[in-house]
Amino acid sequence: MKKSASGIRSFPKNYWTAIIMEFFERGAYYGVLSVLSVYLVLSTQEGGLGFSREAAGAIMGTIPPLLYFLPLFAGALADRYGFRNMLMVSFSFMVTGYFLTGFMHSYGLVFASLIIMAIGAGLFKPVISGTIAHSTTEKNSTLGFGIFYWAINLGAFLFPLILVPILKRQSYSYVFWMAAVAGFILLLMNIFLYREPTHVREKVPLSKVFRDMALVFRDWKFIVMILIYSGFWIMYFQMYGTVLWYVHDKMDMSAVNFALNTALEWITGKPAGWQFDVEHVTVLNAGVIILLQLFVSRLVNRFKALPTIITGIGLGTLGMGILAISGNAWVFITGCIVFTLGEMTAHPKFNSFVGLIAPADKKGLYMGYSFFCSVIGSFVGGFIGAPLYNHFVDNLDRPDILWLIFSCIGLTSMVGLMVFNRIVIKNKREL
Repeated sequence: MKKSASGIRSFPKNYWTAIIMEFFERGAYYGVLSVLSVYLVLSTQEGGLGFSREAAGAIMGTIPPLLYFLPLFAGALADRYGFRNMLMVSFSFMVTGYFLTGFMHSYGLVFASLIIMAIGAGLFKPVISGTIAHSTTEKNSTLGFGIFYWAINLGAFLFPLILVPILKRQSYSYVFWMAAVAGFILLLMNIFLYREPTHVREKVPLSKVFRDMALVFRDWKFIVMILIYSGFWIMYFQMYGTVLWYVHDKMDMSAVNFALNTALEWITGKPAGWQFDVEHVTVLNAGVIILLQLFVSRLVNRFKALPTIITGIGLGTLGMGILAISGNAWVFITGCIVFTLGEMTAHPKFNSFVGLIAPADKKGLYMGYSFFCSVIGSFVGGFIGAPLYNHFVDNLDRPDILWLIFSCIGLTSMVGLMVFNRIVIKNKREL
């Protein structure tokens, strides 16, 4: 039987090894991230660490930016020293970081342990995406990367849905140790299953990485665009910070619990006691993406990049604004779903937008730096979210003002892109 050149059977074994690796790595990471900000501020009597909001915000404003920034250098290191060797280093850092975080209680040691974890995750990102690229062809790359992104969200969906609620009832430390076990499984997979890609790779010196960085950062138009779009990501990273605190501190999810338990009892014929908790915000986000991303991608593919991005930011802004309407559980769920629809609409088109505005001979380089909006958004979002929550929710009991402030950030991002289009790239019709 002839092997398909573009179907699901066209991928080599190393591709599927990389897919499973991505599933476990993202499941471990989002499993931890789904409860991390709450764990940091919970009192010790409740099983947390008892840090201040601002101290937790400093961690949340450092770990994701580091994770997103490191791939710049990790790709060059992997090309020089080998993908398999880089994965070995990556997984060793992950296991160590997650394992130690579950034991540590002092602020400095927790912070240091999470930095070790972030280094491992940052080293992993370009190697695994590079493996997917080397394992696919022009005919099957669209399907290959589609499965890859689906695996990301499947890990982010299943780990917080199934494992995190069970483990945290015993101790939050178990969540980190679960992630460490996932990292150890990845380590074993790298030793026994993963194979070094056979493609010839250019050994890029680290000095070239710095030269490329200087080249991109001298392009003020690109930097302005990144800064403007970062407004959306400031909102996005609230889903792992202030939104989780809000669910824990203020939300009564009994209406959602009743509806879902009634449905589960009707389906299974057995009593159900499911309860919505902070980790299910991540589950909700990933679940909506798994169900609707294909439909949304096909829909937005018909439209130009910039209007689609602005529409996506608008949906994210609307979703954040919906949270300000009331503390009703279904209003909260609606706001989260609308926000996720915004993410699904804006971000895939952003890559094509970067490709259109980049110099013709440097499109790949500029695409590699497009993630800086996530670095800026997570950094700013972490450091401003905590004091804003402390002031408007803890002190004034006005969460509606908090969500409206973040909505205004999204609105500013929308207006900024409109102005950017009118003044800077007005002659590019394809945008």
